[in-house]
Amino acid sequence: MSICPKNRSSRARRDSRRANWKMQESNLIVCSKCGALTLPHRVCKNCGSYNKREIIAVKEAK
Repeated sequence: MSICPKNRSSRARRDSRRANWKMQESNLIVCSKCGALTLPHRVCKNCGSYNKREIIAVKEAK
């Protein structure tokens, strides 16, 4: 019984509720080992390190 709303919501009320559904730009940090931009709390794709420790051995580019 609670699926059907009692009263219709106006466009202003509906749209103001949806106003916070915006995209946010990703928060990038600088890698402490190589200086590349990476996502926080993830292994750096450039050098393979996390928290100044090498986690993944990355192959060198030719």
